[in-house]
Amino acid sequence: MRTWGSRVTALLLAGAAGPALAADLDGSRFGAIWGLPFAGLLLSIALMPLLAPAIWHRHFGKISAGWALVLLLPLLAREGAGTTGGVLLHTAVAEYLPFVILLTALFTTAGGIFIRGNLHGSPGLNVGLLAVGAALASVMGTTGASMLMVRPLIRANDNRRHNVHVLVFFIFIVSNAGGALTPLGDPPLFLGFLQGVSFFWTLQHLAPQTLFMVGSLLAIFYGLDRHFYRREGVLPRDPTPDDHRFGIEGGLNFALLGVVVGLVLMSGLWKPAHPGWQLGSVSLSLPALLRDGALILVTLASVVLTPRDVRARNQFSWAPMLEVAKLFAAIFVTMAPVLAMLKAGEQGAFAAVTRAVTAPDGQPMPWAYFWFSGLLSSFLDNAPTYLVFFNLAGGDAAQLMTTLAPTLVAISAGSVFMGANSYIGNAPNFMVKAIAEERGIAMPSFFGYMAWSGAVLTPLFLVMSLIWF
Repeated sequence: MRTWGSRVTALLLAGAAGPALAADLDGSRFGAIWGLPFAGLLLSIALMPLLAPAIWHRHFGKISAGWALVLLLPLLAREGAGTTGGVLLHTAVAEYLPFVILLTALFTTAGGIFIRGNLHGSPGLNVGLLAVGAALASVMGTTGASMLMVRPLIRANDNRRHNVHVLVFFIFIVSNAGGALTPLGDPPLFLGFLQGVSFFWTLQHLAPQTLFMVGSLLAIFYGLDRHFYRREGVLPRDPTPDDHRFGIEGGLNFALLGVVVGLVLMSGLWKPAHPGWQLGSVSLSLPALLRDGALILVTLASVVLTPRDVRARNQFSWAPMLEVAKLFAAIFVTMAPVLAMLKAGEQGAFAAVTRAVTAPDGQPMPWAYFWFSGLLSSFLDNAPTYLVFFNLAGGDAAQLMTTLAPTLVAISAGSVFMGANSYIGNAPNFMVKAIAEERGIAMPSFFGYMAWSGAVLTPLFLVMSLIWF
């Protein structure tokens, strides 16, 4: 009896031999029903931890794979092995593997840095840690900053009775809003950079919105944290007492983080004469291959060179990374037809979205681009969602940076800021949740988290719309 692994391998080989790509799915030929596997996966992530927690925590990988098969089997029956294999091949090679390799490198290197010191989570210290994380997010990316700062923040607040709100605002600020100033900060902006948006354009045009979001969130957090702190005080015993002076161990990983940032930049800036290679219809460029290969070496170097006791004191484990890798494998597969239908524009099942962002005179409406790119980025991968709306607005970087600058600002702000609306809106959101839960923090459920984001973020987005869009 053939295993599912052998069947998937056969489909990948069929995709390598055939002409089809996930990016080549004709979205005009698919109805909205093809989005049901993606919706089912989202509902499983949202509801099963509440309704059947034991089953979910033991079998979430199998359940996620099941939803991927709910899409792939009908696709195989309708489109054949070539197209279905092309979907898997493109998703795996061009999207998922680079995503996981980069996340693993950031997770491993940041997890090898131990910030020593007897930190106590007062409102002032917490605001300071969140502000530092926000500043780092545009330099080393939201994932790198999140993985670096989340452990010291958890340790500083582990003797407080109310600390869930600290992690929720950490996701808002460090895992999302702080990454809006450079293409290094968040994948959507890096895609814009690859499309021709100049490196410092986002810093020049998104600085007011970013300062507004980060400043407002820090102020709201300080008021809320001060309220809890005054009411509760701290527990009499610190679960992680540390009487040493402030210091950093595993500092070599800062250099490795710098290498990661350099590799990402290299892959976007280097345009070699070598055309690269084809794996079926998937283009494998030399910069991307070198980047991913070097990132694997960086990960291995961090594992080998970081003393084990540093990771032990950091309470590092691979479980959060494995959880993200399993869930996002299914997310990438099941969202392929949804993105294809969006890309089809007026000819697709989501033609109403295209009409909603365009004024009667044919001009783009920035406020609509902000909300639609943002709301879709809350549940789809925000990088391809950004690209869909970038192309919907014309796709000409020179025009979008000048005459249509308000539209590009709206797309960029929506894709980055509204990634905080749900746990799956941006990869570090889920990683922070997984790390916090591994440390015993009872993080909000999927919908519980969205109640937080709706109450805190939505009013700020409305104010932002009134001021800028």
